[in-house]
Amino acid sequence: MTDAAQTGAEAGSPLKGVFWMLATGLCFVAVTALVKLVGTRLPASETAFLRYALGVVFLIPMIRPILAAKLSRRQVGLFTLRGVLHTGAVVAWFFAMARIPIAEVTAMNYLSPVYVTLGAAFFLGEKLAFRRIAAVIVALIGVTIILRPGFRELSPGHFAMLFTALGFAGGYLIAKKLSEEVSPTVVVGMLSVTVTIGLAPLALSVWVTPTFEELVILFAVACFATAGHYTMTLAFKAAPVTVTQPVSFLQMVWAVLLGWLAFGEQPDVWVLVGALVIIGAISFITWREAVFKRRQITPLVGQTKM
Repeated sequence: MTDAAQTGAEAGSPLKGVFWMLATGLCFVAVTALVKLVGTRLPASETAFLRYALGVVFLIPMIRPILAAKLSRRQVGLFTLRGVLHTGAVVAWFFAMARIPIAEVTAMNYLSPVYVTLGAAFFLGEKLAFRRIAAVIVALIGVTIILRPGFRELSPGHFAMLFTALGFAGGYLIAKKLSEEVSPTVVVGMLSVTVTIGLAPLALSVWVTPTFEELVILFAVACFATAGHYTMTLAFKAAPVTVTQPVSFLQMVWAVLLGWLAFGEQPDVWVLVGALVIIGAISFITWREAVFKRRQITPLVGQTKM
């Protein structure tokens, strides 16, 4: 969020910010639940492709701004790189969502902002102070608590989520750089274009004819994902990040309840503990950025998927 946007948010309504961020969390958890409902009959790459292809209707208003932007070769290259990273991350994400509990998918998704913090230091020259390093270490300890290697069997879904968080973080850093040169509409629109193109050959290579029910569910996924990004934007406009960030972590609560009530996934206390550790570390970094008026580097979890 820019300084101007932050100032505008501070002048807005915290209650509206809280409301819209609650809606955002519910939308993103609904995405995870619906993908889990589709199951594993369809390959992950095909499921991901159908989600983006069915959501192409939301891309129509963005076509004119993209063409008017007259992107340079360098910008096209960066958008392509972001598309490759996001394509791999999305496939891994859909693979994981169908195979491990919703709560674990949600908890491990909190890693993306941590990766962004590290990537911003190594690739964008952002300062990595001791307190920030300590917070990153704490967050990684939280991941270890969730995974507990050596104490339980890890599934391919867990490793897929590690890659997902890394891919989303890399894509976010590229988007952050491009957002200084082109409009947000172009940044979001080009992501949809490049990821849809990137997923197409992967999906066709393992194609399984989807049922009408599966297509309806995946269209609902596209709708909830788009709605989640829109409500998140409204939340940012209405209130500062110090208000909206804590509310975004309620996604973990919704994920645990939904997994338990809808899919019979018993809550794992260690997953909850690990998630709280990661949340605490991210909250500390975000708080310092806001209180000390530093440029916001650490994103909310949903921002890394845009």
